[in-house]
Amino acid sequence: MELLIFRLIGEQPFGINVFKVREVLQCPELTEMPGASPCVRGIAHLRGVPITVIDLSEATGGKRIENLKTAFVLVTEYNRTTQGFLVGGVDRIVNINWEQIMPPPKGAGANHYLTAVTKVDNKLVQVIDVEKVFAEISPIDEEVSEDVKKQVTDIDLSALTVLV
Repeated sequence: MELLIFRLIGEQPFGINVFKVREVLQCPELTEMPGASPCVRGIAHLRGVPITVIDLSEATGGKRIENLKTAFVLVTEYNRTTQGFLVGGVDRIVNINWEQIMPPPKGAGANHYLTAVTKVDNKLVQVIDVEKVFAEISPIDEEVSEDVKKQVTDIDLSALTVLV
C-alpha cells in the first residue's frame, strides 16, 4: 500500500491512500462559498473545473490552517466526486506492507476519523478517513423514492441469476 504522508498543523504525520489522490498542489486562490460549512475554505478553479476545498484540520476537530501561502491541497477522487483537502504540508509517498497497518485504537470512540495507524521512521502515522470527513460535511441523500420502491416490487426475482 502507498501512503501520502502529510501534516495538518504541527509535526504529527498523517496519511492518505495514494489511490484516492489525483494530485497535490500548492494552495491556489480560493473563492469563498457563502452558506457553506465553516470547514469549507472555498472553491478552487483547477483547469476550469470548480472543486470544493475542505480544511482537513478543522474538519477533524483541529485548529484552522491559517497560512494558505504555505498550505497544499490534496485533490481526491472517490465515489464519483472530486474534492480538495487543505493540509499544512506534504512530506512524501511511502510504501507500507499490509502487515504494518494496524486498526485504530479501540478507545478512540465512534467519532474519530482514523481508518488505520502505522509507523514510518519510528513515528506513528494516522491514516485519515477522508470519505467520512467529506460525508459529514456534504451528506448524500440516500432516501429511496416510492416510485423506485414500487418498481422493485414489480420485478420477478425468481427469473434472475446473480453472480457474485
